[in-house]
Order: sequence, then structure tokens, then C-alpha cells
Amino acid sequence: MSGRGQQVGRGEWRVAVGGEETSAIFEPPSGESDLGTTVVLAHGAGGNMNDRGVLATANALRARGVGVVRFNFLYKEKKSKRPDPMPRLKETYSAVVARVRAEIQPGSLIIGGRSMGGRAASMLAAEGFDCDGLLLLAYPLHPPGKPDQLRDAHLPSIKVPVICFNGTRDPFCTPSLMEEVLKRVKTDWEMHWVEGADHSFHVLKSAGRTDAEVLAGIADSVAVWVRKIN
Repeated sequence: MSGRGQQVGRGEWRVAVGGEETSAIFEPPSGESDLGTTVVLAHGAGGNMNDRGVLATANALRARGVGVVRFNFLYKEKKSKRPDPMPRLKETYSAVVARVRAEIQPGSLIIGGRSMGGRAASMLAAEGFDCDGLLLLAYPLHPPGKPDQLRDAHLPSIKVPVICFNGTRDPFCTPSLMEEVLKRVKTDWEMHWVEGADHSFHVLKSAGRTDAEVLAGIADSVAVWVRKIN
């Protein structure tokens, strides 16, 4: 850890990635507390840095003292629906993090994101990428209906602390399969199962709580975890 980092206001950046550019936005904590931590939050395959889920998650984290950087992968910047290959996703993520370090010098840096974005961050972490922790939201352990195609080979190589949230109704992550994978993980992996939630953390009315309450619970848990790993 490098301390609490400097106080920096909101910033909108153009980030160079090879011969291309993408957009990124840093927003500081909005609440009274400042945990000295910045989360680089990547979007999922069908989303973008301004989609409802990413914005709601970012705002919930900011209200609990965490700065957040949102960004677009290159394909979304070009308004394409086809995700970039994983090497390009990782290259984009790395370029955004380099800009974060140059612009705001965070006290601690968490990488992660939703679904595909979190998977890209997890692959960087498995390669020894310089970060203080990994935040996974709806980790896509396998394609829907294809539990034999696990995306788990790199997970045991992760050495930084991890906090991961998946819904029990998420077709991308069968709980029993994830629990088996976690037996091979060597790092401090804090697994949270969101009862009744799907891949978007949406819960049915019968669950007795709203989507907003689910997100608030996730953000509360992240804030507790950040304090612990700091």
C-alpha cells in the first residue's frame, strides 16, 4: 500500500490503447468518508461504462468512501456489439490502470468489474498485475447451459485478496461448481452468494427485497472488505 493517495476531483480522460483511444471517467467518493481506495470497474460484455448497472454500482461504492473509475472497452467505444479478444481487453484494462496511477495516485487500487470485465481483471491478476485486490461481480464461471466449459484455469494463480458476488440464480455460475473451484484457490477469496439473484443481481418480488437493497448490501460488503485489506 502506498498510503491514502492524493485528493483529486472528477476527471474525464481519453486513454490511448495501441493505435486507438477509449473513454474513462474517475469519480471520487461522494460520502463523508474516504477509504483512500480506487476501484477500476469494467463493464460486462453487453454493457458499457454508462449502463445502469455500472452506474448504480459505482454510485453505491462512492457513497461508501471508494473512488471509482469507469471505462469502455474498445469495441464499446466503437459502438460494436462484438467483444474484443481477451488480449485486447487486458491491454485496454492495463492502459486505463496506467492512466489512473498517473492521474490520481490511489492509496490502494482494486481492479475488477461485472461479468466479462471482471474476468479480464481476474486474468490480469493471475498474471501478477500490480494491484491490491480484485472485485468480481457476477463472475462468468461458464456459459449458460454449458457447465462443462469452466473458465477457472487461471483462478488458482491469483495472489491478491478477492471478493466475489454471484447470484444463486445466475446461469453463468452454478454455485456447486464454483465451490469446487474455490477448493483449489490459494488466495484469500471472500465468496458472497446473493440469494435469489440472477446475473444482473435482479431478484424476484417474492425475495422480499428490492434490487436496490441487494446492491446496497453488496456495496456495504465491499466497503468492509476494503477496510480489511487496507
